[in-house]
Amino acid sequence: MSERAAPFHCPYCGDEDLWPSEEGHGAWECAACNRAFRLKFLGLLSRGFENRESGGAQDTGTAADRTDDDGTASGSANTREGSLSS
Repeated sequence: MSERAAPFHCPYCGDEDLWPSEEGHGAWECAACNRAFRLKFLGLLSRGFENRESGGAQDTGTAADRTDDDGTASGSANTREGSLSS
């Protein structure tokens, strides 16, 4: 795949009237709602792929159920690893 992927709909209003922004790579402008936004690929999730056809996931435990090698909890059910804030 040599081309960049483009959004099909505005994440705010759902309209399709999108244009690349002059702000740089991944920036788009919506002519319908007059908003600008940026798309960025953050990476793959640590939980892996889920097989939706069989109805099961590879990892069925919650973050609160997981423990590290020393026996301490490795996460909380209310937090997610890899926060989106920067």
